Amino acid sequence: MREGDAAMGSLRIEVPERYNFARDTVDRWAQDADRRAMLWVDDDGTGHPFTFRHFAQRSRRVAGLLRSLGVGRGDRVVVVLGREVAWWEVMLGLIRLGAIPAPGTTLLTARDLLYRIQRTEAVAVITDAEGAARVDAVRDQCPSLRVGIVVGGTRPGWIGYEEAVAAAPADEGEVTRADDPMLIYFTSGTTGYPKMVLHDHSYPLGHRVTGELWCDLKPGDLHWNVSDTGWAKAAWSSLCGPWVAGAAVMVDRKPGKFDPQRTLALIQRHRPTSLCAPPTVYRLLVLEPLDRYDLSSLRSCVSAGEPLNPEVIHTWREATGVTIRDGYGQTETVCMVANWPGLPVKPGSMGTPAPHAEVAIVDEQGRVLPPGREGDIAIRVEPERPVGLFREYWKDPEGTAARRVGPWYITGDRGIVDEDGYFWFVGRADDVIISAGYRIGPFEVESALVEHPAVAEAAVVASPDPVRGSIVKAFVVLAPGYEPSDALAVELQEHVKRATAPYKYPREIEFVPDLPKTISGKIRRVELRERERRRKAQAAAGGPARAGQPADEPGAQG
Repeated sequence: MREGDAAMGSLRIEVPERYNFARDTVDRWAQDADRRAMLWVDDDGTGHPFTFRHFAQRSRRVAGLLRSLGVGRGDRVVVVLGREVAWWEVMLGLIRLGAIPAPGTTLLTARDLLYRIQRTEAVAVITDAEGAARVDAVRDQCPSLRVGIVVGGTRPGWIGYEEAVAAAPADEGEVTRADDPMLIYFTSGTTGYPKMVLHDHSYPLGHRVTGELWCDLKPGDLHWNVSDTGWAKAAWSSLCGPWVAGAAVMVDRKPGKFDPQRTLALIQRHRPTSLCAPPTVYRLLVLEPLDRYDLSSLRSCVSAGEPLNPEVIHTWREATGVTIRDGYGQTETVCMVANWPGLPVKPGSMGTPAPHAEVAIVDEQGRVLPPGREGDIAIRVEPERPVGLFREYWKDPEGTAARRVGPWYITGDRGIVDEDGYFWFVGRADDVIISAGYRIGPFEVESALVEHPAVAEAAVVASPDPVRGSIVKAFVVLAPGYEPSDALAVELQEHVKRATAPYKYPREIEFVPDLPKTISGKIRRVELRERERRRKAQAAAGGPARAGQPADEPGAQG
């Protein structure tokens, strides 16, 4: 038996009747006064260690402060903070109290905050000074909102976090049932308004799969997840996954645009053992001269959010000796499919199902499809739901019901499983391109494009076409040293024809400085599709016929 098989088979997630992540996991690790929970890196790159005992004690005071302000069990609280130590203190304090945090990113606008406060009927908001100003702009439209707490600053009408927490009594919190509501995350909103994803208190236990198995974390490890605190990947890889495994998290506080050189320098300086980053980050890292950095501390590297291109995996492995292992899950789940440690990696594949879940490719009637047939990626929820799967889309029974077909939860993603049981991502159900009767997944075309040295990033969408219904359109961000040209567009087309089935090549290529992304770093193909729809409609009405590079020239057809 291979090492990976043994680890997979040995994981058993037991869910007690009563469980609370702060009381039963963090407090347990805090019994060791010196056990490190976090290395917090300031803007200058200096690391500051914090123990589990720090977070146990501070979260009790956060719970005491909130209870004194009338916030209690079941109350919703919007939390909008950057990668500050206070985010972890606040999240644990709310969980300890039995209140329900609804995290959001600091990039949320006043309108975004209004939507979240109104939808959750939040009684409190905990944010920084900039967030507080945005809340004040809409506060008269938030009848449920009673309490505002500001971190790292002061503002009239708001309670200062640092002084208030220091003066608050310690509160052990509530004994919660494992099936009590614990956390609300908003989906990243690539289509329509974001839904409220409701998780219960068993959710952190499901992240044993994420932390212990997928990230391969052990007590004493230092795990760096580069993601923002405002989306569910923070719960996956900055809070629940590492801490149920007893590992410490590395947190780079510095806000702003991702800096690949700083990232590599911090790996060299602070020597994390594990790295978790979205594909966009790895794509930028491999453009740097990796041989100039000491990355030898890394033992495990994982990626999620969307599939990672095989050529990026190869380049990273050549430089570090570590294979990036893709994983798959959603805001609604824990890690459900992955390339697990010790098992063979098929570059470009999502991997195989988690040991605690049954995952399959199904058709519209919920029938399991054989290998090689494209269908919906589905997770069996009857007769038993896998630990860590969300309870429901809160206040949206229709949306919840729409994701069920028979005993399956339908993820909204399309995929294929091969003869070896490895899953391959095709695209979001609404991302798949149908051109002249062919079904084309964007990821395969994007992967082929990124294999070319001129391409740093690419996004592929359907563009309306009067003959084919749709054609494949590629938006390309060039690597340093390359300039847009018609000749380069044709070269990229020919490259894709050689790399994959010729009918999949992009008949139009537009060179762009960057790609629209969600706050969590996923490419917003929906925005690019809408841009194309408007452009083609305008052209049909007699407006400008084309934007970007006209790659659909005579001689470039296949």
